[in-house]
Amino acid sequence: MQLLPSLLLAAAAVPGALAQNIQGFNYGATNSDGSCRGYQDFRALFERARGLAGTGGGFTAARLYTAVQCGSAAAPIEAFRAAVDTDTRVLVGLWASAGRAAYENELNALLAAAAQLGPAFAERVVGISVGSEDLYRSSAQGAANGAGVGATAAEIEGYIGWLRDWLRGTPLGRVPVGHVDTWTAWVLPENAGVAAAADFLGHNGFPYFETTRPNSIDLAVDNFHSALAQTEAVARGKPVFVTETGWPSVGPQQRDAVASLENSHRYYAQVGCPLFGHRTVFWYTLVDANAAQTDLSFALTPRDSATPKFDLTC
Repeated sequence: MQLLPSLLLAAAAVPGALAQNIQGFNYGATNSDGSCRGYQDFRALFERARGLAGTGGGFTAARLYTAVQCGSAAAPIEAFRAAVDTDTRVLVGLWASAGRAAYENELNALLAAAAQLGPAFAERVVGISVGSEDLYRSSAQGAANGAGVGATAAEIEGYIGWLRDWLRGTPLGRVPVGHVDTWTAWVLPENAGVAAAADFLGHNGFPYFETTRPNSIDLAVDNFHSALAQTEAVARGKPVFVTETGWPSVGPQQRDAVASLENSHRYYAQVGCPLFGHRTVFWYTLVDANAAQTDLSFALTPRDSATPKFDLTC
């Protein structure tokens, strides 16, 4: 690959992402009807997050799953420009379960965004995650649950090295690089190399779905923190971001876990509020966007309204 001239400049001073706790939401590339999210969609969501009643403007960050704009081959996702224009911090995600060619498109999109948007973009990137739950999907547990196509630890390690090579000497060269996965994947011995290669570990934890043990809302706090402790043990002192967690207000019962507005509020208050301001957290989620999950809702706000479903005051 030939770097664009602007990317050959000395790396700009990027704020230390690992030293500052931020909070935000997860944002997919499509709307709930399957249409591609564009600039105006992302901007509206980022502004809704910042203006959420009861939160004091605390949700100022966005975690993305891909750097590629939906509907394109390798154009930068329009969320990047929306983040710059709304002063939103970004945990960049690179999709890593679609093969090398698709991953190269992710790298090209990220570098194009850095060239197009300049320091205003680079200074808002708090980290880059190579993949999301790829190790879980490629595990025996993921296969048993029909989780879909993943990537092996060797592939993720290789992708991390590839990313670092391409970013060296660019404004993003000093940004921390990590991976996001479930604690059940992080603790597998075959994945130790990914934890060793990463600057940070992302932890996705949903006690609601953990049906291999008692998982009622009464046990949610203990179950969340015991799982988080498993990831932290693997991290060996490296920062651990809480990259996904939440409790649905609508959904089927999962063993002892009941989806309800009351339980969603309780989980937010008892798990979320103590985390906010004390570590980096990306809540799941602001607005439901999975068209295939019409019977499941983790959203804090309806699709067509910025009014929270319950009081978000901590």
